[in-house]
Amino acid sequence: MAIQLEQIKTNLAYEITTRRKALGISQEKLALEADVDRTYVSQLEREIANPSLSTLCRIANVLQCEVTELLTHPSP
Repeated sequence: MAIQLEQIKTNLAYEITTRRKALGISQEKLALEADVDRTYVSQLEREIANPSLSTLCRIANVLQCEVTELLTHPSP
């Protein structure tokens, strides 16, 4: 189970970072639009934080994707 959680956190970090950069937005802008702290976005991108479902939904909305896309895509 721990390995699966770590892989999901890795996928999440990769997808948030990649999609954010592809949209040309900063961590600060993502945080503002998703109504989270900028340091929290940084923690997500560094695989430190575990977001709630509502936070994931808001982030996915800003990144113009589905929540499942943030969790299931393989990392590089």
